[in-house]
Amino acid sequence: MGVRRWQGLTLLCAANFMVILDSQIVLLALPSVERDLGFAGGGAQWVLSAYLLGFGGLLLLGGRVADLAGRRRTFLAGTVLFLVSSLLCGLAWTGGTLIGARVVQGVSAALMAPSALSIVTATFAAGPERNRAIAVWGSVGGFGATAALLVGGPLTDVLGWRAIFFLNVPVALVLLVFGPVLLGESRAGARAYDPVGALTVTLAVSAAVYGVVRVPEVGWASAWTAAAFAVAVVAGVLFAWTESRSAAPLVPLRTFRSRRLTGGNAVTLAAAMAVFGTSFGVTQYAQGVLEYSPLAFGFATAVLPIMAVAGSYAAQAALRRFAVRPVAVAGLAFMAAGCLALGRLTASGGYATGLLPGLVLLGFGLGACGVAGSVAALAGATGGDAGLASGINTAAFQLGGAFGVAVASTAVLSWTDGTGPAAGFRAAFDASAGIALAGALVAGVLLAEPARRRVPEPGKVKVR
Repeated sequence: MGVRRWQGLTLLCAANFMVILDSQIVLLALPSVERDLGFAGGGAQWVLSAYLLGFGGLLLLGGRVADLAGRRRTFLAGTVLFLVSSLLCGLAWTGGTLIGARVVQGVSAALMAPSALSIVTATFAAGPERNRAIAVWGSVGGFGATAALLVGGPLTDVLGWRAIFFLNVPVALVLLVFGPVLLGESRAGARAYDPVGALTVTLAVSAAVYGVVRVPEVGWASAWTAAAFAVAVVAGVLFAWTESRSAAPLVPLRTFRSRRLTGGNAVTLAAAMAVFGTSFGVTQYAQGVLEYSPLAFGFATAVLPIMAVAGSYAAQAALRRFAVRPVAVAGLAFMAAGCLALGRLTASGGYATGLLPGLVLLGFGLGACGVAGSVAALAGATGGDAGLASGINTAAFQLGGAFGVAVASTAVLSWTDGTGPAAGFRAAFDASAGIALAGALVAGVLLAEPARRRVPEPGKVKVR
């Protein structure tokens, strides 16, 4: 039984890698997609944004569906949908077809990701064993978040952009063959749904994601951005009001009273903003200013996912001796240092003194934050809320990624001057460093261990 659990974890990690990878792998393929399918006016950006919209908008609903309908069942259903949508993406004959298939692919990921992580928490007992499992999960997530830079360019160069979607097909087939054998079924005790809560939270998150992904195109001050955020706020208020009065809420408001859950998700959000924003800047700077080819850039950034794996295992080892707070704060500090190092890049600098130090620090910090954030966010979840807590944590990562790209792209456009784009990229890296440091400050406050009152021993009570 012990071996089977770890084999199941391997299967779930493969799914996590595939889901996270697909959120960014199209970044380096966008020029080829734009030429082949005739996108105009920046429309190719929606190949990336459509996935984030479907994924981020439905994550909380997907996590709750997993709790109520069955986590393995939801995971396998999402995998079938992911397989079909990946095939449609690879076979897309028009830009509209590709964007529609990417939305469906995002929806399927919103079913797979939280159900997979909730299966992990339901399979492994709280404590060192679960921390070890989450370390493996976090290392794969960190690898997937950065491996897009390693895989996307070379794959597009050699086989064409359609290959980045066909890559999912054999992985999905393996998941469907072995999933029913290696994964156990679990669900919450309650069997009630909350349609109003589902509608309002989906609308709130989808509107927020829509507003964020359009920022690079229309700007922060545009009417479109303001309207999207206004809808998100109104829907969020309605959601909170509905949940406070529902007999079977989709997201019980008591969930957010946990400082560990809130702090863990703050760590995840800040780490995602920093790494996605920096990855966007590094991709553009290395190819546009330093003149790396996609293939050379893929090899140059291989150190980033490798260090993410190293950071996650270092965090797992540290959690055996220390509380989660110092591990999370240290991880975010490493990320901030990496962003600042990348901000000192010059066009004349070599790889060893330019890109390499910043990528090493950024990757190591990302791996540590992935473990610390997930452990903290899931530690307080009950068995019936495991899928929901997983959905919130995954949503924090995806929303953070969308916000990070928006902030970085805005910095690049706003700070570019007559001397070239270098100042804009430095501003983007410095902004990512500031986000990581702010996250470290928030984590230091929210993840503090509650003070324990000492009970004096009999006969040793001090008399004033």
